[in-house]
Amino acid sequence: MTAKTVLITGATSGIGAHTARLLLDRGHRVAVTGRSETRLKAFLDETGHPDRLLGLIADAADWQATQSAVTRTVEHFGALHAAVANAGFTSSDQHRSAGATLSDGDPALWPPMILTNVLGPALLARATLPHLEATGGRLVLIGSVVGLKNSPGNLYSATKWAVTGLAENLRMHATTRGIGVTLVNPGMIDTPFWEEGSVPSFALPPGPIAEAICFALDQPAGVDLNTMTIRPIGQPV
Repeated sequence: MTAKTVLITGATSGIGAHTARLLLDRGHRVAVTGRSETRLKAFLDETGHPDRLLGLIADAADWQATQSAVTRTVEHFGALHAAVANAGFTSSDQHRSAGATLSDGDPALWPPMILTNVLGPALLARATLPHLEATGGRLVLIGSVVGLKNSPGNLYSATKWAVTGLAENLRMHATTRGIGVTLVNPGMIDTPFWEEGSVPSFALPPGPIAEAICFALDQPAGVDLNTMTIRPIGQPV
């Protein structure tokens, strides 16, 4: 695809970081957000490409921060061709606590997870749609297989079901404005989401998910690729 400007939320590790690096390797301009200044600086220093990579401190669940990140990206690069709603709880500590079942999880830890995973993509859509309409761009939402397959009392799964519904809701709205919407549902991926030592042996590395995102962004004009579910061979769910 011709050079584009892509904004990725929560992109200092995992799928977001791999996607950012892949896009940069292919000549694109990338803005990444993260909540930790230390982690963001380390990612920027490691990744390089300072002329085509912009790092922004922003909480995906905060409207003003999201709006500012989008505005600064457009001001810095001149346009926005795609946005990837990737931010979500990925650390093993958060997964053990907030992602536990409704019967034994800590309710005090649920609001941040729900806000990041559900409100975050909605805020990104609200902030980016006018810019994506101007470029005929695309919004990519990172869902999950657990947003298609339920498990007992899994609140994290419920947040990803919400993303599944949001993606179709957005598609129906955005397609009338010339904007594509793609939902990418990863299966079991080897990222910091897992507790140490608990990664399934068949889990995929983040690379194939990053390739799928780039594939969606590379669709020709007039083609709206809506849903991709990517499981490793061996995943039974």
